[in-house]
Amino acid sequence: MCEYCGCQAVESIGALTREHEEIVTLIGRIRDAWRDREIVRMAELARETASVLGPHTRVEEEGLFPALEGEFPEKIEALREEHRRIETVLAEANGPFLTDPGWPQRLITALGLLREHILKEQDGVFPAALALLDPEQWEAVEAVRARLGARAPEPSV
Repeated sequence: MCEYCGCQAVESIGALTREHEEIVTLIGRIRDAWRDREIVRMAELARETASVLGPHTRVEEEGLFPALEGEFPEKIEALREEHRRIETVLAEANGPFLTDPGWPQRLITALGLLREHILKEQDGVFPAALALLDPEQWEAVEAVRARLGARAPEPSV
């Protein structure tokens, strides 16, 4: 992930970045399962991905995005729409995915979107937030994480 602007030194962005790293690892595991035609494993990993993305998305949408949408309304709306598209396909892992031969390809397509989405946040949203948010806005982001009880993965050493 990005390390050029120093935004990861801000705990909120560091936590979101660690979640992105976890998600990227899961995307790779799902792609491996796709290659091996392990559809049940793809669904298991999709559910795991959704469990990471759920609180992560809420921290973004309830904490970070409101602070940025005044400056970048179209971009923030596009990111929210991408969240919905990705969530919809991941949620299909809880349904009759084995009887839907198109689901694995929809999942792989959604994961491609998710990977692009992560890059937009890492390279655009997070540096913009570093430049624009004041201490009270960062506290609001952290308050969302605390309210959700969302724990980010620990930093790697």
